Amino acid sequence: MSTFPLTRKSKLGYDTEQVDEFLKTARLAYDGDDATAATLTAADIRHTAFPLRKGGYSTLHVDAALERLEDAFAARERDAARAAKGEAVWFEEARTTAQVVLNRLARPLGHRFDRVSIFTYGYNRADVDRFAGRLVRYFQDAKPMGVDEVRTITFRPQRGGYRESQVDLLLDSVTDVMLAVR
Repeated sequence: MSTFPLTRKSKLGYDTEQVDEFLKTARLAYDGDDATAATLTAADIRHTAFPLRKGGYSTLHVDAALERLEDAFAARERDAARAAKGEAVWFEEARTTAQVVLNRLARPLGHRFDRVSIFTYGYNRADVDRFAGRLVRYFQDAKPMGVDEVRTITFRPQRGGYRESQVDLLLDSVTDVMLAVR
């Protein structure tokens, strides 16, 4: 029996062996049964990627499971940090990260991140700036936004666009803050 639904043999899905192996490691890490697996974090789960294979696991189902797993690890990390550092220190760290994000987003439109060369594709500046405006409203005005919106946002490609790695790092920081203050 499969852990997740399989795609048709002609369609791409995630490599079943690698997904199963990762989930086994994650379970050991969560249960605390393996010293090497114990270093697995919510951020590690967020950055996990699997190769695609024909007839593999449904990407939709695996991605949803990884998001739930990330939430579980983040909640445990949040509780451990609160216990170790105290509520005030923990909250101040989350607030500081949020302020760093806001400082970046306060830059002028079209200049919030480094741009790639005109011969290279990056993220569409207008798309990123539009989403950045929503993030500012989330942090400053408490406008509702779910962590899934940040996790799943996509931007069109653009020659000379924003450097993807910088935008992705900022989105990771936003996700960390959102998971920390749940």
